[in-house]
Amino acid sequence: MSNKKKPLDAPGAGVVGECPKFDVPEERKGWYTKKGKLRGVIYDKHLRMLQEELVKLQEWVKFEKLKVVILFEGRDAAGKGGTIKRIMDCMNPRVVRIAALPTPTEREKTQWYFQRYVAQLPAGGEMVLFDRSWYNRAGVERVMGFCTREEYLEFAREVPEFERMLIRSDIILLKYWFSVSDEEQERRFQSRIHDPMKRWKLSPMDLESRRLYREYSRAKDDLLKFSDTKQSPWWIVPADDKKRARLNCIHHILSKIPYEDVMPDPLTLPPRDTSKIYVRSPIEEQNFLPMVY
Repeated sequence: MSNKKKPLDAPGAGVVGECPKFDVPEERKGWYTKKGKLRGVIYDKHLRMLQEELVKLQEWVKFEKLKVVILFEGRDAAGKGGTIKRIMDCMNPRVVRIAALPTPTEREKTQWYFQRYVAQLPAGGEMVLFDRSWYNRAGVERVMGFCTREEYLEFAREVPEFERMLIRSDIILLKYWFSVSDEEQERRFQSRIHDPMKRWKLSPMDLESRRLYREYSRAKDDLLKFSDTKQSPWWIVPADDKKRARLNCIHHILSKIPYEDVMPDPLTLPPRDTSKIYVRSPIEEQNFLPMVY
């Protein structure tokens, strides 16, 4: 994406119920189904390659003691969680961790708004993935009336400077907004309702967000106006096709953080001790789980 403003100016962008569409290079036409979805075999191949690069990035972050913060925002069911999960698949949780904060406590509600998020920021050699972030105030809190207008306006004034402070303290900050159409969000909600394995993903708040789709659209547009800055731009992720969204987002992360391959060389296993001095206890004295499968 050569111009960060392009998704916002694209036909249909910012219009309720629409998600920007992008042309596919001729040599990649075979990558997609007739409905324009990325084929599974292509997805699996490229996800593996990108995950290998993510491991190299992780080692570089650790080696250089970088501090990386990545925000994942967007509508409910837009695919934020799935993307974070694929990023974390092969990562070391001691280096890369997820920050998904619950509803603030009564004590936290009396603190400076950014205070509980500051506590989650990385030290040197760490990367933190925020599954929703301080932008809750400009999204769900504003739309649902969980904050006052004065609190929202103060957030709008503070957040650009707050992020500039993070960047001046050598934190690498990336912000991604997952954009999904009204029709696709509806389809995903229906899938969650009827699939017992996904039903936990739906909360009363999610159902309310469906009813307030237009209000969330206005909140997003206003949010971009005051927080899409030159120092800390938003990157819009078209997410009607989850597979493409995941790959594009991971690819972009890798392109925005320069790194080198500092992976350790393959290790040589030492020979195992084969002496007969040690005598194991009788197997009958141990408790084995039932072999159901």
